[in-house]
Amino acid sequence: MIELLSSLIRIPSFSRDEREACDCLELWMHAHGLTPWRKGNNLWIENRPAEPGLPTILLNAHIDTVRPAASYTRDPFAPAIEGDRLYGLGSNDDGGSLVTLLQTYIQRYHQVPYRLIFSATAEEEVCGQGGLDLVKDDWGQVDLGIIGEPTRLQIAVAERGLLVLDCTAHGVSGHAARNEGVNALYKAIDDINWFRTYRFPKVSEYLGEVKMSVTMIDAGTQHNVVPDTCHFVVDVRSNGCYTNAKLVDLISSQVSCDVQPRSTRLNASHIEASHPIVQWAKKEGITLFGSPTTSNQTLLTFPTIKVGPGDSARSHSADEYIYLSEIDDAVRFYTHLLDALTTIYTI
Repeated sequence: MIELLSSLIRIPSFSRDEREACDCLELWMHAHGLTPWRKGNNLWIENRPAEPGLPTILLNAHIDTVRPAASYTRDPFAPAIEGDRLYGLGSNDDGGSLVTLLQTYIQRYHQVPYRLIFSATAEEEVCGQGGLDLVKDDWGQVDLGIIGEPTRLQIAVAERGLLVLDCTAHGVSGHAARNEGVNALYKAIDDINWFRTYRFPKVSEYLGEVKMSVTMIDAGTQHNVVPDTCHFVVDVRSNGCYTNAKLVDLISSQVSCDVQPRSTRLNASHIEASHPIVQWAKKEGITLFGSPTTSNQTLLTFPTIKVGPGDSARSHSADEYIYLSEIDDAVRFYTHLLDALTTIYTI
């Protein structure tokens, strides 16, 4: 696992440019007796074909990374082991999950009574359509997804969605000295204050309230002209109690500006508290939480949990690293989890 992860660290694999990393992983799979399918820069293997009534469990991690932060003090593409730490870009997000889920698949694929898929997908960091969206329909029905991300082996049972709104307030231009026109900036202020103060009534147990933040604003052409348009951007983090499309409808009914979502596809996700895997985790004393960050969970409509080695606080940071002991712990955790699913999904 460490050798494979080190090999992947050496290869730049920024989102939408993962071909070489995908090639490396594909060659590794063939060299170890596995026969993966490939579509774009996505790979997957399965222990048996789909059959009516046969449950399917998905193991998923992503192979792309963000670009290295400017504050790196070491070569991000030179894996280095110092004590218990393995340094390198993508070691924590998402290389640790990738290699440990693959190792777990290899250890258990011939033993479990259900269909088991391991997938390594692209474009997760940008929620691109050349990643999970490109291949998920090829798998048929999936009963449960285990999404590998750095969570310190705690289980995210809910994850915030993302909605970006382009809002435009309209006025009438005029000469500022004569107090003419209708100032679009003033109209925008009223709407911005609504975004700042409004609270949606439905609150998630794990994610809390819907969060709305105005993050950009632009208006005016020069100092003596009353602006006739004001554009501002709102970052909305949904909580699973509303679909993104419903949030757009509710927001549009409350503000006077035009509201245009850039996309509504990145919905929040959650798994029901009654799901057997959630009940198992509670009995095991595993910490359950709601994640503020998005992942491949947001693109899937079947039940999912997010769990993996490493710490989300190290993701996208300079001098990224993962502990070697975290990798060992993750394989033990994942195999224990698959063994529990063997009981849950025995047919």
